[in-house]
Amino acid sequence: MNATASSTDTRFLDRSEGRVAYDVRGDGPLVVLVPGMGELRSSYRFLAPELVAAGYRVVSTDLRGHGDSDTGFSAYGDEATAGDVVALIAELGGPAVVVGNSLAAGSAVIAAAEHPELIAGLALVGPFVRNPPVGRFTAALFRAMTAPAWIAPVWKAYMPVLYAGRKPVDFAEYRRAVHTALRRLSYGRAFSATTRQTDHAPAEAALPRVTAPALVVMGDRDPDFRDPAGEARWIGEALHAPVVLIEDAGHYPQAQQPEASAAAVLPFLAEALPRG
Repeated sequence: MNATASSTDTRFLDRSEGRVAYDVRGDGPLVVLVPGMGELRSSYRFLAPELVAAGYRVVSTDLRGHGDSDTGFSAYGDEATAGDVVALIAELGGPAVVVGNSLAAGSAVIAAAEHPELIAGLALVGPFVRNPPVGRFTAALFRAMTAPAWIAPVWKAYMPVLYAGRKPVDFAEYRRAVHTALRRLSYGRAFSATTRQTDHAPAEAALPRVTAPALVVMGDRDPDFRDPAGEARWIGEALHAPVVLIEDAGHYPQAQQPEASAAAVLPFLAEALPRG
């Protein structure tokens, strides 16, 4: 599976300020895969074929300002992404299970709370559904690190930290693809804007309104959380959802441990999206 975002069957969702790129594979009930901030839709390059083989129509989408999507948007982050996910499901014909990683997990929660008729279930992977405690110095340092002028080399250097534990077999190739994407000036600016505009407070506020079934998948070495298992339990309790900890995985278990991730997600899909 090629690690780059581009695909011969790339499609585009028209939004008011630009287009969001996605691809579709397979037939059956709809599953929408949404990557995290800074990632490409090929973050799901190992998991997507497993879902297609199991009988699902699988859509992998880039975030706005990422991958093959346009960069002329004025808004980024959880709420903007939730709007894109809802529009995509409406266009393709829902309901759908949304598999959201990192920022996209918060977006999935917002979409489920606001449009329950379109969301059959949520699989939240390495999920940010509330703002983590961050000191002023750390926040200022992160803001400096993610300035557009040097976001591409900084993110390339930081990626191995986020992929704590087992690395994907093609990690070097995928890392180059992400770096190449971010070196495009407008995309570096869009990613930088995403880091500055992202706020998970709306997702946390939406949690009590989610009625769709949910699954929480967390890498046991996820460096984005001081206590990954504890954060996963908190989200699971908030959504009355089962929690699966993936061993030897960081923030992207769908790419680091795809077999274990598929073993967690497929039974959930079978319950949330019956195939007839």
